[in-house]
Amino acid sequence: MKLSEFSKELEDLDRIAFLLEDGTAVPGHFHVTEVGKVHRHFIDCGGKEREETVINFQLWNANDYDHRLHPEKLRSIIALSKQKLNLPNAEIEVEYQAETIGKYGLEYDGTSFVLTNKQTACLAEDACGIPEKKPRIRISTLTANSCTPDSGCC
Repeated sequence: MKLSEFSKELEDLDRIAFLLEDGTAVPGHFHVTEVGKVHRHFIDCGGKEREETVINFQLWNANDYDHRLHPEKLRSIIALSKQKLNLPNAEIEVEYQAETIGKYGLEYDGTSFVLTNKQTACLAEDACGIPEKKPRIRISTLTANSCTPDSGCC
């Protein structure tokens, strides 16, 4: 979810709720302790130079049950961050600590913001020797004479 999409959804809310992808609720007394711009400049394993910028929200559970983060407060934090940090309309990445700090993507399900699991990937599979996956062929669909050395069936 990009910052503009988040801001648009936030406009119509009278309360903010976050869920983990498995449906577990982030406690309602969370705080957004940071809104930032994270820029990564790196070399992938194939030697290619890459850059990536994301908007970072950090969620934190406090023992402060009386001060909930309301949408208007988060809107003002985002507005100040846009002004001071020159935030681009980039994807949002959420840091949230369950057992350890995790990084999550963000989606909206119509009532809550959902912290989606992120996966790592090799960005240069062609350059670092990862073999292509062979196509899976169901043997029962082959005719008796179709398995030749060049057919890909074995």
